[in-house]
Amino acid sequence: MKFVGQSISKIDGMALVTGKPVYTDDIALKNALVVKLLRSPYAFAKIKSIDTSKAEQLDGVECILTYKDVPQARFTLAGQSYPEPSPYDRLILEDIVRYVGDEVAIIAAVDEKTALKAMKLIKVEYEVFEPVLDFEKAIGHTSVVHPEENLSTNFEIGLQKEKNIVASHRFEVGDVDGELAQCDVIVEETYYTQAQAHAMMETYRTFTYLDHMGRLVAISSTQVPFHIRRQLARALQIPASKIRVIKPRIGGGFGAKQTGGGDVFAALVTLKTGKPAKIIYDRQETFSCTTSRHAMRIKVKMGADKEGLIKALELQVLSDTGAYGEHASTVLGCVGEYTLPLYKAKARRITGHAVYTNKMPGGAFRGYGATQGTFAVESAVNKLAEKLGLDPAAVRLRNIVKAGDTLINYPNHPLGSSTLDQCILKGQELIGWKDKYPVRQVAPNKVRALGMAVTMQGSGIANIDTSTAEIRLNDDGNFTLLIGATDMGTGCDTILTQMAAEVLETSMEQIIVNAADTDISPYDPGSYASSTTYVAGMAVVKAAEDLKQQILAQGARYLEVSAQDAELDGNVVKTLKGDKEISLYQIAELSVLGTGRQQLVGHSTYGNEISPPPFVAGFAEVEVDLETGKAELVDYVAVVDCGTVINPSLARVQTEGGIAQGIGMALYEDVRYDQKGRMQTNSFMQYKIPCRKDIGTVRVFFESSFEPTGPFGAKSIGEVVANTPAPAIAHAVYNAVGVRVQSLPITPEKVFMGMQELARL
Repeated sequence: MKFVGQSISKIDGMALVTGKPVYTDDIALKNALVVKLLRSPYAFAKIKSIDTSKAEQLDGVECILTYKDVPQARFTLAGQSYPEPSPYDRLILEDIVRYVGDEVAIIAAVDEKTALKAMKLIKVEYEVFEPVLDFEKAIGHTSVVHPEENLSTNFEIGLQKEKNIVASHRFEVGDVDGELAQCDVIVEETYYTQAQAHAMMETYRTFTYLDHMGRLVAISSTQVPFHIRRQLARALQIPASKIRVIKPRIGGGFGAKQTGGGDVFAALVTLKTGKPAKIIYDRQETFSCTTSRHAMRIKVKMGADKEGLIKALELQVLSDTGAYGEHASTVLGCVGEYTLPLYKAKARRITGHAVYTNKMPGGAFRGYGATQGTFAVESAVNKLAEKLGLDPAAVRLRNIVKAGDTLINYPNHPLGSSTLDQCILKGQELIGWKDKYPVRQVAPNKVRALGMAVTMQGSGIANIDTSTAEIRLNDDGNFTLLIGATDMGTGCDTILTQMAAEVLETSMEQIIVNAADTDISPYDPGSYASSTTYVAGMAVVKAAEDLKQQILAQGARYLEVSAQDAELDGNVVKTLKGDKEISLYQIAELSVLGTGRQQLVGHSTYGNEISPPPFVAGFAEVEVDLETGKAELVDYVAVVDCGTVINPSLARVQTEGGIAQGIGMALYEDVRYDQKGRMQTNSFMQYKIPCRKDIGTVRVFFESSFEPTGPFGAKSIGEVVANTPAPAIAHAVYNAVGVRVQSLPITPEKVFMGMQELARL
């Protein structure tokens, strides 16, 4: 293939690295009102009174809005397809604040200095309540985070708000208790995963204005422009037809921007004043007033026979969703959806709750529940292998699903592709498993050890999300590709162009990409759930094939032959005999000239009833200092099955980035609060993410499969790559010093104290 499978540079790469004005704040008008938010200093309180009179008198203040000035329709900021499974549990502003940082008032002024000065003049009196800060004590707590009567859901998710339960989940296949009773070996452990900050380079930001027709236009740094339009319509109580959302280039998201940020506040100011407005969250707000990965407690019970055949697997999950329920039920469900199908146990079960607490909400984060579930399940598999006296790689090779097997979540569709077994074997070879496993001494006070984990994810959301693409043959012979998928630095505009060029047998330079504008682009749910390559990619391929057939038919008519006697060869349609041809430029020109002609447009909408999983085998080598307990990652090998690799260079970068985030979760990152619910890690001074020196050597390899339902055989890669570092590193640390760290992150203190405890035994 000419384009697919090639490491083609990102089509917008040069514009980004040379500082072209492509981001939201670059586009915002210089005279836009600056919007700032007064936020709650308390984790749980009721506003008894609020006095804005002095602030409103300040020169340059355009408006100040409180809970008395906003629509009263509850909504969710979760960017999910309708009907959203997340509860409608928030207002734009409310007289109850539910975490430190919750919004109290909206200030709009001519500049930032004036807005901040006005903020200090607002006087608020609060009635402070006892907050719910420990998610393990949330169920049945005397404080009810959401006492309001008008909280609602679109369908049953197990909400019991009087008990602080946002969502409940149960799924079972087979007789778990019966199978466990017959197992020779059982592992039963509890694992904790922490809240993790997205730490993307560009913070949340939105610029809003009214166009010449009086319609609201929002230019937003978002992954989900169509969902943002729906959120704005519901929250502001205006028709969606009166709203246009445009996504420019965005400086990273990692799932953060699948949840709405400041869009509704800037939009409300514009509607109230008629003037352009912009809101830019500073770094502290981005850390403490948006969303994070859901912290979880996961209890695992796993049983096997003496030969290492896993018979039963049970998960009991408790998820901390924070003050609002964005993504609560779906993240909870994904803990099991992307772990239970991986092994061919006879019986599998997951039960769990997501609970409200008075902390910053949890939200979408790369891996979306699979990351937490993988840490727990893979750690249990490693312990099971040790109890059986078997190599953990051998245990996995015996139990993993393979192509042709039936997954429990798609019982009527055999697995179309998998090279996970080959990923494991190749990873063992590359990390030096045979020679290095499990541990070796490298200095008087240092040892090195190996660990491993495997994982799966999905490719889009089966039976829910669809993507639409259109490709036009323009009058001058080039093409316009219209997509709603949102490139957030991943390079999706590039790979979708590669696919279109491959089908149309043209150059990528001939294709103009127009993306993510709700007025112009065809519908797409946005970039999340690892959907772009697979779902949007297939829509692009089918649209290109549709246009190709139209070009061929039109060219054949001009050549006065049947379509069967003609072929598209690059930029010409010619007869099979080769005696006549017509250029693409001529076809394009003739198609729009004269009466009865029609511009050629290819169109396709694609969704699927399955979500084919990509797979990763991850192998970690760590060096542990026996005197301090500090673990350093020396080498990490990831072998990935993402089907056909559309762009190896971009896929490699995606994998390296996901692994770096997984390393951060394993060793460094931890969102922490004090006893009053104030976030202590609200800047990069307090919140440690790994730098280049912290991640050691990361080596990425691909074991391609061919997914029959994917574009050119491709599957997803965006999320699955973040899942293996935590369990693999934890396994390596255990092999090094015998300490099982079951609560992330794996800090030197935890390892050292564990070593001291072992010494006392």
